[in-house]
Amino acid sequence: MKKIIFITGTDTGAGKTMLTVLLTEFCRTQKIHVAALKPLCSGGRDDAKKIHDALGRKLTLDQINPWHFRAPIAPALAARREKKSVRLAAVCAHIRTLAKKFDVTLVEGAGGLLSPLGENFDSRDLLVTLRATPVIVAQNKLGVVNHILLTLEALPKLQRSQARLVLMAPPAADTATTSNVELLTEFFPAEKIFTLPRLSGKCSASAALEKPAVRRTLQKILRQL
Repeated sequence: MKKIIFITGTDTGAGKTMLTVLLTEFCRTQKIHVAALKPLCSGGRDDAKKIHDALGRKLTLDQINPWHFRAPIAPALAARREKKSVRLAAVCAHIRTLAKKFDVTLVEGAGGLLSPLGENFDSRDLLVTLRATPVIVAQNKLGVVNHILLTLEALPKLQRSQARLVLMAPPAADTATTSNVELLTEFFPAEKIFTLPRLSGKCSASAALEKPAVRRTLQKILRQL
């Protein structure tokens, strides 16, 4: 059964690309026919290039990231500065065309759930239109429970029930890092909450996958999806 999984976050820098790359490479080790896309980028294409490498370059960079803009601001505004516009229908058509060829398609959003992606649409509109399973990525630190609950509240009821949470260990743990999961279980099913250990920006996905804790967590996430 073909699936589209939409990876969003509580904010920019939450760890969406890291998770997308890890899931991409892990799927490949499990012989799952996977595609990974970041349809919109602004401020450079570094994230898309990481996904390109994780896929073993089975898709072109332009297939992974067809819309990219120079200014490091919300894609919708960055596009306008270049006198361009991006429409929801065009983005969905691109994703669906590619998704037909794969068992699992990972789609990474830009910024948080409500960050404007194009003309009159955001990540929420995109994932709802695609009927994708939402994965919400967040930094496991003080304040994240509020950010996660706000993100869940912003999802329609059906997508909220399908959502999965992935907490990424921050550069420096704080007093909330060890208690956030327990607190979140008061509001969200424990079996849908996952944590990943600290992975520095210099740590390659291949190196991360050598860690048993990382592999176990990724396996659990895929089983839940």
